[in-house]
Amino acid sequence: MRGACLCGAVAFEADGEARPVVACHCNECRKWSGHFWAATSVPLDRFRLTRDEGLRWFRASDRASRGFCALCGSSLFWKPDDSDRMSFSPGALDGATGLRMGHHIFMAEAGDYYRVNDGTPELEGDDEE
Repeated sequence: MRGACLCGAVAFEADGEARPVVACHCNECRKWSGHFWAATSVPLDRFRLTRDEGLRWFRASDRASRGFCALCGSSLFWKPDDSDRMSFSPGALDGATGLRMGHHIFMAEAGDYYRVNDGTPELEGDDEE
Protein backbone atom coordinates (compact mmCIF):
# COMPACT_ATOMS: atom_id res chain seq x y z
CA MET A 1 0.00 0.00 0.00
CA ARG A 2 1.13 3.50 -0.76
CA GLY A 3 -0.26 6.73 0.56
CA ALA A 4 0.40 10.44 0.79
CA CYS A 5 -0.96 13.73 2.01
CA LEU A 6 -2.92 16.00 -0.33
CA CYS A 7 0.15 17.90 -1.56
CA GLY A 8 2.54 14.92 -1.63
CA ALA A 9 5.06 16.36 0.85
CA VAL A 10 4.49 13.34 3.11
CA ALA A 11 4.35 9.87 1.59
CA PHE A 12 4.48 6.40 3.07
CA GLU A 13 4.31 2.70 2.30
CA ALA A 14 2.85 -0.15 4.33
CA ASP A 15 3.55 -3.79 3.48
CA GLY A 16 1.24 -6.73 3.99
CA GLU A 17 -2.24 -6.84 5.39
CA ALA A 18 -3.46 -3.87 7.43
CA ARG A 19 -5.82 -4.08 10.37
CA PRO A 20 -9.52 -3.36 9.74
CA VAL A 21 -10.38 0.33 10.02
CA VAL A 22 -11.32 1.72 13.43
CA ALA A 23 -13.47 4.85 13.55
CA CYS A 24 -12.84 6.94 16.66
CA HIS A 25 -15.46 9.48 17.68
CA CYS A 26 -13.68 10.94 20.74
CA ASN A 27 -13.53 14.72 21.15
CA GLU A 28 -9.79 14.81 20.45
CA CYS A 29 -10.09 12.89 17.16
CA ARG A 30 -13.07 14.97 16.04
CA LYS A 31 -11.22 18.24 16.65
CA TRP A 32 -8.07 16.98 14.93
CA SER A 33 -9.73 15.56 11.84
CA GLY A 34 -12.75 17.84 11.51
CA HIS A 35 -15.20 14.94 11.89
CA PHE A 36 -14.31 11.51 13.24
CA TRP A 37 -10.92 9.89 12.73
CA ALA A 38 -10.71 6.59 10.87
CA ALA A 39 -7.46 4.63 10.85
CA THR A 40 -5.93 1.33 9.95
CA SER A 41 -2.52 0.18 11.12
CA VAL A 42 0.43 -2.11 10.49
CA PRO A 43 3.39 -3.11 12.65
CA LEU A 44 6.18 -0.51 12.58
CA ASP A 45 8.52 -2.93 10.81
CA ARG A 46 6.10 -2.94 7.85
CA PHE A 47 5.68 0.84 7.71
CA ARG A 48 8.09 3.36 6.18
CA LEU A 49 8.07 7.00 5.27
CA THR A 50 9.17 7.62 1.69
CA ARG A 51 8.89 11.40 1.91
CA ASP A 52 8.73 13.51 5.05
CA GLU A 53 9.29 17.08 3.85
CA GLY A 54 6.06 18.34 5.40
CA LEU A 55 5.74 15.91 8.29
CA ARG A 56 5.22 17.38 11.73
CA TRP A 57 4.27 15.64 14.95
CA PHE A 58 1.89 16.98 17.57
CA ARG A 59 1.96 15.58 21.10
CA ALA A 60 -1.78 14.96 21.31
CA SER A 61 -2.02 13.45 24.78
CA ASP A 62 0.05 11.80 27.47
CA ARG A 63 -0.07 8.55 25.48
CA ALA A 64 0.13 9.34 21.76
CA SER A 65 1.36 11.66 19.01
CA ARG A 66 -0.34 12.67 15.77
CA GLY A 67 1.44 13.19 12.48
CA PHE A 68 0.25 15.68 9.86
CA CYS A 69 1.48 17.60 6.85
CA ALA A 70 2.45 21.15 7.78
CA LEU A 71 2.15 22.24 4.14
CA CYS A 72 -1.38 21.07 3.22
CA GLY A 73 -2.82 20.20 6.65
CA SER A 74 -3.63 16.53 5.97
CA SER A 75 -4.18 14.45 9.13
CA LEU A 76 -2.16 11.28 8.55
CA PHE A 77 -0.83 9.33 11.54
CA TRP A 78 -1.60 8.36 15.11
CA LYS A 79 1.23 6.72 17.07
CA PRO A 80 0.62 5.48 20.61
CA ASP A 81 3.71 5.50 22.83
CA ASP A 82 3.35 1.92 24.04
CA SER A 83 2.67 0.25 20.70
CA ASP A 84 4.80 -1.21 17.94
CA ARG A 85 2.18 -0.18 15.34
CA MET A 86 1.62 2.89 13.18
CA SER A 87 -1.96 3.96 12.60
CA PHE A 88 -2.67 5.89 9.42
CA SER A 89 -5.59 7.34 7.55
CA PRO A 90 -7.04 4.94 4.98
CA GLY A 91 -8.21 8.03 3.09
CA ALA A 92 -4.56 8.87 2.38
CA LEU A 93 -4.00 5.57 0.55
CA ASP A 94 -3.69 5.53 -3.23
CA GLY A 95 -6.29 3.55 -5.16
CA ALA A 96 -8.48 0.72 -3.93
CA THR A 97 -7.52 -0.48 -0.47
CA GLY A 98 -9.53 -3.64 0.09
CA LEU A 99 -9.98 -2.48 3.70
CA ARG A 100 -13.21 -2.81 5.66
CA MET A 101 -14.56 -1.00 8.71
CA GLY A 102 -13.85 -3.01 11.85
CA HIS A 103 -15.64 -1.05 14.57
CA HIS A 104 -16.43 2.34 16.08
CA ILE A 105 -15.10 3.58 19.42
CA PHE A 106 -16.02 6.43 21.81
CA MET A 107 -19.56 6.73 20.43
CA ALA A 108 -20.63 8.53 23.62
CA GLU A 109 -18.49 11.47 22.44
CA ALA A 110 -19.79 11.48 18.86
CA GLY A 111 -20.95 14.81 17.49
CA ASP A 112 -24.64 15.63 17.83
CA TYR A 113 -24.86 16.42 14.11
CA TYR A 114 -24.50 12.81 12.90
CA ARG A 115 -25.61 9.26 13.64
CA VAL A 116 -23.85 6.06 12.68
CA ASN A 117 -26.27 3.42 11.44
CA ASP A 118 -23.96 1.27 9.34
CA GLY A 119 -24.29 -1.93 11.39
CA THR A 120 -20.59 -1.88 12.31
CA PRO A 121 -19.92 -2.89 15.94
CA GLU A 122 -19.57 -0.11 18.50
CA LEU A 123 -17.10 -0.95 21.25
CA GLU A 124 -17.10 0.65 24.67
CA GLY A 125 -14.01 2.38 25.99
CA ASP A 126 -10.64 2.68 24.39
CA ASP A 127 -9.12 0.68 21.56
CA GLU A 128 -6.13 1.41 19.40
CA GLU A 129 -7.03 3.89 16.64
